[in-house]
Amino acid sequence: MKKKSSISLAALLLAIGSASLCLMPDHASAQAPASATAALKQQAVRAEMGKPFTEIEALIKDKQFPQALEKIKLLDAFENKTAYEMFSIDRMRAVVASSTGNNELLANAFESMIKTDFVTAAEKLKYIEGMAGAFYNEKKYDQSKQWTLRYLALDNSSIPMHELLARTLYLQEDYVGASKELNQQLLADDQANRVPSHDKLHLLISCYLKLKDTTGYTAVLERMVAHYPKKEYWADLLYRIPNKPNFSERLRLDWYRLMLATDSLEEAPQYVEMTELALLAGLPVEAKKVVDAGYTANMLGVGKDAAKHKQLRDKVNKQAADDIKSMEAGEAAAKAAKNGVGMVNMGYNYVINAQAAKGIALIEQGIAKGGLKAPEEAKLHLGMAYLQAGNKAKAAEIFKTIQGTDGTADLSKLWLLVR
Repeated sequence: MKKKSSISLAALLLAIGSASLCLMPDHASAQAPASATAALKQQAVRAEMGKPFTEIEALIKDKQFPQALEKIKLLDAFENKTAYEMFSIDRMRAVVASSTGNNELLANAFESMIKTDFVTAAEKLKYIEGMAGAFYNEKKYDQSKQWTLRYLALDNSSIPMHELLARTLYLQEDYVGASKELNQQLLADDQANRVPSHDKLHLLISCYLKLKDTTGYTAVLERMVAHYPKKEYWADLLYRIPNKPNFSERLRLDWYRLMLATDSLEEAPQYVEMTELALLAGLPVEAKKVVDAGYTANMLGVGKDAAKHKQLRDKVNKQAADDIKSMEAGEAAAKAAKNGVGMVNMGYNYVINAQAAKGIALIEQGIAKGGLKAPEEAKLHLGMAYLQAGNKAKAAEIFKTIQGTDGTADLSKLWLLVR
């Protein structure tokens, strides 16, 4: 979190401009109209200052900065200086300060310069931006924040300056302030249909960790998997679900389905447990797919339990083959039942057996028939069926309607994020 700001003083010498000066000869008024003379005087220094300025320019060119600074002090001693003369002296001082990394001196010079009419609005912003970045890189975060806020007061649309402010607040351990700023940035990203940067989301996650805000952390983690679906982000998010107090163990197979879909299964016992749960649910074809995935991932069929894994594989292969033969009879029995539970289950079985259209229709008929003990779970399975059929829009429409507090809503929200 302590990376250097990309906002630096590298371009400030260009923003400061040339140190060359317009000198006003004593006899200028005799050689030009009164109006032209007045304009010239506003942005010129008196002739007697010419020699010191020329010497300072030469010293700066030769990188003799301490000597240049001493000469600048001599110019400070001139009495009755005009506004432009004071500006020109501060500009010289800014060049020396920037060249020597003296940010305190540079800040003082800029303070004086930006109060004048000799600096454009764009130049003022450049000076302020440079000071904010310079103090940040020096780890003088309070000063960096002051200059950053000063910039944003003049131009609140700068994305880099908002990002700098968030990092500064974080490093000042103002995690509440940093999270508030970052959430405002995320809102702006959403409104602009812009993908938030990984750094921004990572910083906000860190804020919520520091604040021990589990709700905030989980919300940002969901954004992370939506835009940057790394395996570790998915695992972090998924492992939180079964640990919630209201999570129903009835949904453990559904939780495993998400784990498998996001490549989050990490060890052989998980593949084994998911397989057994699928068998208990009367879905041997799904159990077979899980076992096959375990073998492909080299999680099953190796190690001290390799023989047990083979026995399990033989078992699910036989049951899957038998199940395919009895599906039509199972469908007829489900349709004859008083409630739609069997139809929903058989419908999902058809989906698993690559008969998505037939399965979806059966699930929808079962939901319509009613008498379901867990209607939200049935809707969850319908949404998953549409996903497997490749109809993501319809799946999303269904997932968004699920309101169950037993884990169904949590799971449906995550299915919306699966790519």
